[in-house]
Amino acid sequence: MKPIPFYQRERIFSLVQEGIPSHSIGSREDVSHTSVNRIRRKKEETGSFDTIPKPGRPRILTERHDRNIARLIKSGECSNAIQVQKSLISNENIFVSASTIRRSLKRQGLVARVKKKKPLLLKRHRIARKAFAKKYRNWTIEDWRRVVWSDESKFLIFGSDGREWCWKDPNLPLLPQYIKPTVKFGRGSVMVWGCMSAFGVGKYCKIDGRMDGELYREILADEFIGTLSECDLSIDDVIF
Repeated sequence: MKPIPFYQRERIFSLVQEGIPSHSIGSREDVSHTSVNRIRRKKEETGSFDTIPKPGRPRILTERHDRNIARLIKSGECSNAIQVQKSLISNENIFVSASTIRRSLKRQGLVARVKKKKPLLLKRHRIARKAFAKKYRNWTIEDWRRVVWSDESKFLIFGSDGREWCWKDPNLPLLPQYIKPTVKFGRGSVMVWGCMSAFGVGKYCKIDGRMDGELYREILADEFIGTLSECDLSIDDVIF
């Protein structure tokens, strides 16, 4: 049953003091007449509008524990309920199940999501990316339409695509603890060169053997120049 807000309980008790019957108050406030009587009895006996305690075993986790559990997840100190469970046992001598911890996280608005796969970024990578963003932050759309990007990438033919789960606040950005880093390594792979621009994906080709200067010049003469031709771009105007 949906709990009755505090302000509504105050209003119901005021109507009771005016001598209005409980059935009439219940119809007016859209609650049962038993709820009206319970609110009146609770106020008269204790002087408070607090609800009568529910039967059953009291919760082990207090509001402080709930906040601590959410902090462990949001800070990245723990990434799942099992790790939080171990932390509570070792640091606070609190023994609860992983299911109890998951319910605590849900009560605080956190949701379970599969970790995003993103390239592994070291500190120097983050610094370089930030510097790049600051350097070109004033470029216009027309400036970027002149840029053609290219890269070589290795695609794994075999490998695990296993999921890793994490708990996160849906309102927070993509933080490091919500990411499953990926690296380019492993057997059974195909090396590919490709390019793209503001006009879309350009030509690409499979690289057989070792990439050297001669092979790279052949790729530029065929795939790169071919992409410029298809996008109606001049080699003298683009930034590669």
